[in-house]
Amino acid sequence: MKASEIRQMTQGEVDELLGDRLEELSNLRIQLVTQQLDNPLRVKSVRRDIARIRTVLRERALELNASTGAAGTESTGSEGN
Repeated sequence: MKASEIRQMTQGEVDELLGDRLEELSNLRIQLVTQQLDNPLRVKSVRRDIARIRTVLRERALELNASTGAAGTESTGSEGN
């Protein structure tokens, strides 16, 4: 899954996708330990998907903070005087 695809999703869809991927990773880890995992590279793929999702969520949070906090960060003019 590409980050651009994740960015086009709604917040609810992204949250649901993250939950699904975390659950999948948990199941894959169990299969890995019990040696029932057919494709060990799937663990790496799921971990990267989770990282992409969390990155997009962090970008959204920073954009939200920047848009709401921009007015409150004006300087008072007493910097280094």
